[in-house]
Amino acid sequence: MKTSATSETLTKRIIACLDVDAGRVVKGVQFAQLRDAGDPAELARLHAGAGADEIVMLDITATAEGRGTLIGTVRRAAGRLFIPFTVGGGIRTLADAAGIFDAGADKISINSAAIASPGLIGEIASRFGSQAVIVAIDARRTTAKHFTAKDATDAKEEQEENNIGSIAEVWVNGGRKPAGIKVLDWAREAESRGAGEILLTSMDRDGTKQGFDCELTACIAGAVSIPVIASGGAGSAEHFIDVFTTGRADAALAASIFHFGTHAVADLKQSLLAAGVPMRWPC
Repeated sequence: MKTSATSETLTKRIIACLDVDAGRVVKGVQFAQLRDAGDPAELARLHAGAGADEIVMLDITATAEGRGTLIGTVRRAAGRLFIPFTVGGGIRTLADAAGIFDAGADKISINSAAIASPGLIGEIASRFGSQAVIVAIDARRTTAKHFTAKDATDAKEEQEENNIGSIAEVWVNGGRKPAGIKVLDWAREAESRGAGEILLTSMDRDGTKQGFDCELTACIAGAVSIPVIASGGAGSAEHFIDVFTTGRADAALAASIFHFGTHAVADLKQSLLAAGVPMRWPC
């Protein structure tokens, strides 16, 4: 079995996420019940100053509304940042990606467009490098299938069939529509096509503050050799410890706990360091 790209001796990353709707940062629960969290450029600046290792800004309604990313918002946020900045939402072509990079982003994140046209991953990676291409996967668990193994070969196939990555499904259009693809299969294909990282969001945990889906994260991290960013469910320092150890994540992303003052990034990093999780320090 493969292992994720970042070894246990390398530092883990804390990423602050900005979900943007109509030019404002919003946050909800399981992709619904959105509430306003503030101005994206100002929040990006505040999170960077507080010690976040990277910022991810996702235009969460661009795909559903059939429009491009809000370039002006990207440019304003990029102008205030000195750490890596990723932008996603509404990127459907190589030209769209080029426009985002021109506006100041360091990486782009693609989700629905990559499902619709998997070759887009390679196109962007060939032009800007795999390190600049993140494939975002919005995942939702489904009911497991159970089979009776007849021999060793059947047992291996049964284990693969019932693996959580083979059970969880990919959703697109901002979590509005099932793509009919298993998360494990898509993560492997995204890597093979040139993705530099996987941003794995558990829709079941999103906004719940009940902890990351460590089982799903570990499954994907063990199946690919590129970094896996865990997203969905962060509510405490213990949740981050769990996802970096049990979940084998290379980075962990959170939104509401940073936006609404539940946890300061510096305090979170101190807790992680105390637990033996290697962090980038000082902030």
